[in-house]
Amino acid sequence: MKNNIPLRLSFLYIGFCFFAALFTYFLIPDKTTHANSMNLRIQSEKPGFKTKIIKVPLKDYKMNFFDFFIGSEKIYNEYPISDLNTVGDKLNLKLVSSDDESVEKLIDLNVFKSSNLNYIVDNYVEERTYLFGTDIYGRDLFSRVMLGTRVSLSIGLMAVLISTVLGVFFGVLGGYFGGYLDKVVVWIINVFWSIPTLLLVIAISISLGKGFWQVYIAIGCSVWVEVARIVRGKIMSEKAKDYIVAVKVLGLSNLRIIIYHILPNIIGPILIIAATNFASSILLESGLSFLGIGTQPPMPSWGYMIKENYQYILLGNAYLALIPGIFLMLLVTSFMYISNYYSEKIKI
Repeated sequence: MKNNIPLRLSFLYIGFCFFAALFTYFLIPDKTTHANSMNLRIQSEKPGFKTKIIKVPLKDYKMNFFDFFIGSEKIYNEYPISDLNTVGDKLNLKLVSSDDESVEKLIDLNVFKSSNLNYIVDNYVEERTYLFGTDIYGRDLFSRVMLGTRVSLSIGLMAVLISTVLGVFFGVLGGYFGGYLDKVVVWIINVFWSIPTLLLVIAISISLGKGFWQVYIAIGCSVWVEVARIVRGKIMSEKAKDYIVAVKVLGLSNLRIIIYHILPNIIGPILIIAATNFASSILLESGLSFLGIGTQPPMPSWGYMIKENYQYILLGNAYLALIPGIFLMLLVTSFMYISNYYSEKIKI
């Protein structure tokens, strides 16, 4: 592994994604739930766009500890400005406009804690850089893409958990107990195997309804077959070995033999298949979101971002689809590379 640079980069990128998923709101400028603050005056701005933003308070609210992990409610109206000055008891804002027209807006000074212009500039005005630009609704694309990391990883984790539990359960039933039970398990595996995975996921998603939790279940119940096949084959091989015969002679129960003696010896192949399923689950979620039956807006999903913006690849704003697409490609490739590397090591 020391000399395998792609493998190290894969682990590094996955680690970065997990860090970004956990601490997203510490990293992004838009701290509202789902980073859904819209500002049509700065829609479809290029990556690196800079502007001054004034935050006009909507209510007196202090962010609590949990807001840094789940986002806060909208407590400011944000306006991109080129200049500001006071006119009587009003604050006059010269707004940035995409069509270069001069637009002004008056704000009551009493919404701020002080009517002093210098105090307002120091506490409510900031120069913001949009690293990835803005989308067609004027939302910060960097914030949305970082939150999309959380959606993809959570889908992958839950889908892998569900598929691994189901796969191990059916694999153990068929591989260890054999007989008619094994024939039933093989028949179930073949039935699920004969249905294209994407069609099966779509069918389950439609039956459960659109939503975040429904995607977990739909994907998890669709990708367990490979786990069951691998576990069944490995258990059939393990149970014929001398150490299993020995523990049976000692009178240990089947459950104890399975949990404490067989599963620990086949954990490697299970983890490798889990890594493969992780990548497959992320791709399936993106495909569902692209089709409009996965995670629903305003929740940021890389697949839905690509769906919203793929037409702009030909209209001069290709970054709107390419940036989430690149993040998705790198994450899936990282999991697949790790899975392929270790599958060659242990000869699955």
